[in-house]
Amino acid sequence: MPYFVFKGKNSYGEKRKGKIEAVNEGAARGQLKRMRITPTVLKEAPKDMLADIPMFQPAVTGKDVVIFTRQLSTMIDAGLPLVQSLDILSKQQENPTFKKVLLAVKADVETGSTIADAMKKHPKAFDDLYCNMIDAGEIGGILDTILSRLAGYMEKNMKLVKKVKGAMTYPTICLCISMIVMAVMLIFVVPVFQKMFEGMGGALPGPTQFVVDASEFLKSYFVMIVIGIFVVIACVKKYNNTEKGKTNIDKLLLVAPIIGPLLRRVAVAKFSRTLCTMVQSGVPILEALTVVARTAGNKVIEIAVFRVSDAISEGRAMAEPLEETGVFPAMVVQMINVGESTGALDVMLEKIADFYDDEVDQAVENLTAAIEPIMMVFLGGMIGGMVVAMYLPIFKMGEVVTG
Repeated sequence: MPYFVFKGKNSYGEKRKGKIEAVNEGAARGQLKRMRITPTVLKEAPKDMLADIPMFQPAVTGKDVVIFTRQLSTMIDAGLPLVQSLDILSKQQENPTFKKVLLAVKADVETGSTIADAMKKHPKAFDDLYCNMIDAGEIGGILDTILSRLAGYMEKNMKLVKKVKGAMTYPTICLCISMIVMAVMLIFVVPVFQKMFEGMGGALPGPTQFVVDASEFLKSYFVMIVIGIFVVIACVKKYNNTEKGKTNIDKLLLVAPIIGPLLRRVAVAKFSRTLCTMVQSGVPILEALTVVARTAGNKVIEIAVFRVSDAISEGRAMAEPLEETGVFPAMVVQMINVGESTGALDVMLEKIADFYDDEVDQAVENLTAAIEPIMMVFLGGMIGGMVVAMYLPIFKMGEVVTG
């Protein structure tokens, strides 16, 4: 719908101006009348030329979906009709991309579609997990409860991702800064010393000659090195987009030192939390495992979960094929086995998720504690070693003079 800008006065004679959304000018005047504003100026707002180009529109974030889910749950629980709730939430949505999605979902629901089917048309906003749980909520008549569980699950999942990103931010920044400092020293500082050494005559010490050679190489091939870095990154991304490449890279990440154990804990926590939420919501186990596999975020975990799903479809229990994958820790397998035996699988999965959430917290703290001294030694060793190498000829000349 188009927007209209207005200027006018309210019933108290106070000046008012702003922007409203309406089908046409008549509908806009009707809105202003209900707001008790007499317009002196009312015209359609100029259309943004980039509004229809997806790449220039803001993406739908996890936070947008969480807030929408929590608000929709509250409205339905309060007894508001679904279409009216979607209408209210779409009007107050600030993200224009998500606003269009909600308006489209509302229009489909008005024409008789289920909300789950309407949401499936917008996978960038609502993933498989979300749509399947909404579908289960509609069928079971507990949509408000499902929405509340979804919001809680998404908040915990976002918190988990934030922890991992936070753990990787510090070493990444330190590494980038160290590379920039080294490049600046090699390109701008070392040549100054090099000119001074040329006037002194004689052979340079080994470390100094190495730094000078590195400086010459970087200055001569700087553009080629930068292009090479971008080419390598592009090749890795392209390889990661293939089925085999994604599997191999994810496998390496899970066995990598320091970061591997953290990623494995994150994967187990996400698997347990997602499966727990879906089982509690009444989604059939095979359907739940299919969704869990697709939303795992790691190809190795995805393949393992699909194997478990195939085994269950053949009549086996979950614990045994889960152990056969070799991906999940023994404690997880045993707790799921107990949960299946006692009929309390969802309770056990929740306990596993809570335990591994705490494990992720501890792993992040350990990772940060381990990386800090490593980065300090690395930075000090590289930059300090370079400085010492530059001063070695001066020290050597001083020894000759005093001798």
